[in-house]
Parts: sequence; C-alpha cells; structure tokens
Amino acid sequence: MSTPASLSNIDFSHAFQPIVDIDEGKIISYEVLVRGPNQESPETVFSQVAKQHFMDFDQLIRERGIAQAASLGLSCCLSLNFTPGEILFAHGAYVERTISVAEQHNIHAHQLIIEITESEAILDLPLLAEIINKLRRSGIAISIDDFGSGYAGLSLLADIQPDQVKIDMHLIRNVNKNGPRQTIVKAINNICLDLGIDVLAEGVESHEEFLFLERAGISLYQGWFIARPAFEALPLTFDLNP
Repeated sequence: MSTPASLSNIDFSHAFQPIVDIDEGKIISYEVLVRGPNQESPETVFSQVAKQHFMDFDQLIRERGIAQAASLGLSCCLSLNFTPGEILFAHGAYVERTISVAEQHNIHAHQLIIEITESEAILDLPLLAEIINKLRRSGIAISIDDFGSGYAGLSLLADIQPDQVKIDMHLIRNVNKNGPRQTIVKAINNICLDLGIDVLAEGVESHEEFLFLERAGISLYQGWFIARPAFEALPLTFDLNP
C-alpha cells in the first residue's frame, strides 16, 4: 500500500484535543485532528484532495499525526479516526499499517484508540465486525464516534462490542435543558454500563452541560469546555471551572 504522489504536495498539520477522565482527574488520550499549515479547517485541507484519494489521504493524516504526537512526547493514548469503508477496504490493511507506523515511533498498539465514525453507512456489518475482532487482538481499543447520529445505532454495540462510545455532540448540545436528549443520553449510558462499554461525552461546551452529564454518571469528556484543541501541541492541563 503506497501513498499517491499527488498527495505529497498537500501541506497540512495537526491539532490535538484531550480526552479527560474526571474520575481519575487526568488526560487519558488525545484525538488527532487535521489542520492546514496555518490552522485552516479540515474542510480547507480536504478540498485539495481528489475524492478517489480520500482513503489514502486519511492514512497520511494518521501516519503524520502519529509521528508528530511521538515527537511531542505522547505518553498516554492516541485516538485516530477511521471510516467503516477504510476498515472494510483490504480487510483492515489501513489499521494494520497504522499499528506498524505507531510501533516504529515507540507508540504501542495498546495506546491506539481506533474511532469508527457512525456517520457513514456500513455496507457489511458482519464483515466489519469480523475484521475488527481480528484487529483488536493486537491490543488496540475500538471506539464508536458520533454515536446516536448515524446509521447503524445499537446494532454496532451488539455486533462490534466496542470498548468505548462517543455520544454525538448534537445530543450533548443543551442537554441540560432538553428533556428528550436527557432521556436518550441516560439510556445510552445505562445500556453501555450493562455491556461494559465506556461512555464519552464529546463536544461539551458549557458548564451546565457538564454538570448534567456528570450527574448522569458519565466520566469521560471531550470538548471546548474541557480543553480546546492545541495546534501542533499536546495540552497538559484541563479546567472544569465555570
């Protein structure tokens, strides 16, 4: 698997956003986020990529993100985004290559969290589950991103049995004053608790949202209220004060 030459001319960098465990009071992972060389948005970066090269470019983002995180002294976990299609392609080859690149930078497989976005339709869920179950033998953790907003829903929990789910930020937004969202978030948390799956609230932007989620029993958080992404840096602190 080689990277198309046309992608080497695209200039980009990364930001790293902390994921925090409030029970342990520490940062447990950083999500790799693509940015332009002057902190431009991901959309600006991807607008330079031909659609047929999206998968290869995603892989390039992950590999350079791993290298940058290692150079910054990563000591916890690293969260990397994959689409279901990228995992189905060549039966997990992109994930295997990612693990290999991480190990070259002294980042072990058990430090990698593979985030599978739920915003893309899964064409073959049984095959996806089979591939993931083989890949996780290496020690990687599996997270379902954008949970509650996408295609597969609860069937992903049954068939893949992820280590973590990230509740979609649209369910989190103003959850403190929205009854239906509160009911859904509590239900997701209770189901995952019964299944032994960690629940992460992503996109938390206000103290009020955080207080409701904390009372609901959620301990893992990501969002601007907790800590903003840092460009080409690993933030070492977070703040839960209003």
